[in-house]
Amino acid sequence: MKSDRLLSILLLLQTRGRVPAHELAERLEVSVRTIYRDIEALSASGVPVYAERGRHGGIELLAGFRTDVTGLTADESRALFILAAQGAHAALGLDAALGSALRKVMAALPAPHRPAAEVTSRRILVDATRWRSGPGRSVDLQVLQDAVFADRRLRVSYRHSGQREPRTYTVDPYGLVAKAGVWYLVADRRAAPRLFRADRVRSARLLDEPVRRRSGVELADVWEVLRRQVEERPEGAIDVTVRVRRERLDMFQRMVGALLTELPEDDGDGDWVTVRLSYPALRAVRQLLGFSDQVEVLDPPEARAELLRAVGSVTALYQETAPTGR
Repeated sequence: MKSDRLLSILLLLQTRGRVPAHELAERLEVSVRTIYRDIEALSASGVPVYAERGRHGGIELLAGFRTDVTGLTADESRALFILAAQGAHAALGLDAALGSALRKVMAALPAPHRPAAEVTSRRILVDATRWRSGPGRSVDLQVLQDAVFADRRLRVSYRHSGQREPRTYTVDPYGLVAKAGVWYLVADRRAAPRLFRADRVRSARLLDEPVRRRSGVELADVWEVLRRQVEERPEGAIDVTVRVRRERLDMFQRMVGALLTELPEDDGDGDWVTVRLSYPALRAVRQLLGFSDQVEVLDPPEARAELLRAVGSVTALYQETAPTGR
């Protein structure tokens, strides 16, 4: 709509200062001619806007002109008050700043939109933390943040999963990512993308050297590469078909959801439901022993054999350590 476009131009000029007409046209997906017609319309409505031609020209507002209009629609107003991942603000030390910012936004909203925004903040809550995630190690993101915003290299002492002693790396940070309640440092190490869980960083120190990021590469680009590496099927993965007691199906899906390859196949009104999973390695199917007799592996045979070996090992362990009777 033209009114939305005029408001967008006004807000862009107020934020950016002088902006070339072709840049406005690209941002708003219209022609340069349309932009100049819009500028005439703004001027006719009393907005002190003017255009300067030439190599360094552009469109700008008269110095000192400001407008308090937010331009927010009712839906946009509600969206701002759905506070996704509230824990993220606390971890970054921004809880107080967030509350202050939202109060300012509420005051600036058009009066008709305020009740809807206020109700939304009380009726919608987004909690990004996984169920039963357990007590996590406290994470101090301050040094990591400092490196990200100061564009400095970082020396980290990092403990990998399954290793007792940490290792030291010099990395080039792109940014921080919060996924399912877990913070990650996204960085290059020797010009290759790497992912570091913040709660496994034992210590971190900013270096005097400027960061050495790959040209033209942004945080979102590196995160997409790393995300695919984690989620793509690894070599040696194994497909497993199980049946789950119907009354335990919901719990089972919550606990192994990331391993599901398709939605459970409902076998009618029987006591069992068929489920298909993908494990990264054969040994990983031992996880299913935790469900006792509520889950049975149907296929492949080697998965059943792996569970039998695990049961045999546990049985032998307890027989060896069992106290002798009198």
